[in-house]
Amino acid sequence: MKIVVSFKVVPDDQDIQVSGDGSLDYAKAHQIVSTYDLNAMEAAAQLAAANEGSEVVGITVGGKKIDDSKTKKNVLARGIDQLYMTADDACADLDAGATAAALAELVAKVGEYDLIICGDGSADNYAQQVDVQLAAKLGLPVVNGATKIEAGDGVVTVVRTLEDVVETVEVPLPAVVSVAPDVALPRIPGMKDILAAGKKPMNVFAAEGTFANSIEVVDCKAPKQADRKLEIIDAADDGAIEKFAAAIKAAL
Repeated sequence: MKIVVSFKVVPDDQDIQVSGDGSLDYAKAHQIVSTYDLNAMEAAAQLAAANEGSEVVGITVGGKKIDDSKTKKNVLARGIDQLYMTADDACADLDAGATAAALAELVAKVGEYDLIICGDGSADNYAQQVDVQLAAKLGLPVVNGATKIEAGDGVVTVVRTLEDVVETVEVPLPAVVSVAPDVALPRIPGMKDILAAGKKPMNVFAAEGTFANSIEVVDCKAPKQADRKLEIIDAADDGAIEKFAAAIKAAL
C-alpha cells in the first residue's frame, strides 16, 4: 500500500524569544518537525513495515525556509521513502483551511495512494482541523484520535481510545486518519538512517497559486509571567483539603 504522511515544520519553541512587549521573536528559532507529527511518521513507518511492499511518502507545505537539508534528512531518516514539499512564502503562516488546500494540491502530485496519516495537531497552533479539512477537500472519509491502525483488504481498522470507551472503526480506502500521540513512540534515527536519507527522493515545489486564510490573527503574545505565591498547606492541619481546594479555585 502507498501511505502518505502529512507533517508540519515549525520553529523550535526552545529558540523562540519573548520581547519586552510580549511579542514573539522567531529570528533565532531552528526549523523542526512538529512533535505530534513525529508520532504520525512512526505510525506510517510501522504500518508500511507490517505490509510488505508498502511505501511511505512524506508531504508538507510552508515558507521557503522549510527547504532545509537537515530537516529533510531528518524526515527521510524516520522510515519515510520519499518527500514531497511545497516550500514557498505563499504557504507561510497558513491557517488550517488554507493548509489543507495547499496539501491537497501536493497530494495530487504524489499520485495514487491508499491512506493519508496526519498528526493529532501542530505543535504551534494545535487547531486539530487540517485532517478533517484535507479529507473534505479530497472527498475522503476521515477518522481521528487513532491509537492503532491495521490494514486489511481495501480497508483499515482503526482503534480510537476515547475518554470512556475504546472504539474500533473499519474505514474503506482511500481515507484520512489522524493519530493520537500515543499511537507510536518516534524512533531515534541512527547514523546509517541519516546517511541513507540523503539518497532518497526529495521533491521540492513552488506554490502554483495563492492560498487565502479564513482566520485573521490580530495579535499573538506570550502570557505575562506571574510570581508564584509559594503557599504551603500542611496536610496534618484540620481542613487542609478544603484550604487546598479553595486555593486552587481562587487561582483559576
